[in-house]
Amino acid sequence: MKKDIRTREDIVCLVNAFYEKAKQDELIGHLFTTAFNINWEKHLPVMYDFWENTLFYTGKYSGNPIQSHRRLHHAQPLKEEYFRRWTALFSATVDELFEGEKALLAKQRALSIATVMRLKIIQAEKEV
Repeated sequence: MKKDIRTREDIVCLVNAFYEKAKQDELIGHLFTTAFNINWEKHLPVMYDFWENTLFYTGKYSGNPIQSHRRLHHAQPLKEEYFRRWTALFSATVDELFEGEKALLAKQRALSIATVMRLKIIQAEKEV
C-alpha cells in the first residue's frame, strides 16, 4: 500500500519524478529541455516550496506563477494540449507514488492550476 504525501521529502520525490517524466515526454519535453532556459538548481526548490505551500499551507512560496508562465508563453507559445499533458503526467506521477487525501488534493490542485493558467494565458490572448 502506498502512503499519502506527508512531508517536504515526499514533495521533493513527487516534483523530481514529475519533471523527469515531463523532460522525456514527446509533447511537452522540449519545453523543459530546450525551449526555455530552465535553471533547475533554482527552479526545483521553488517548485518544492510551491507544492509544500499548496498542500500544507506553509507560506514558503511567494511568487506569481501566472506572470511567470505569461512570460514563457510570449517566448514560446503554450498550447492547450500542453496544459492537458502536464496535468495528466502530474496526476499519473502522484498515482504511481502516493495515495490518500493529500495525494488527491495534489491532483485536484494541479488540475485547477492548469485550468486557471490556461484561461488566463491562452483564453485571455484569444479575447484580445
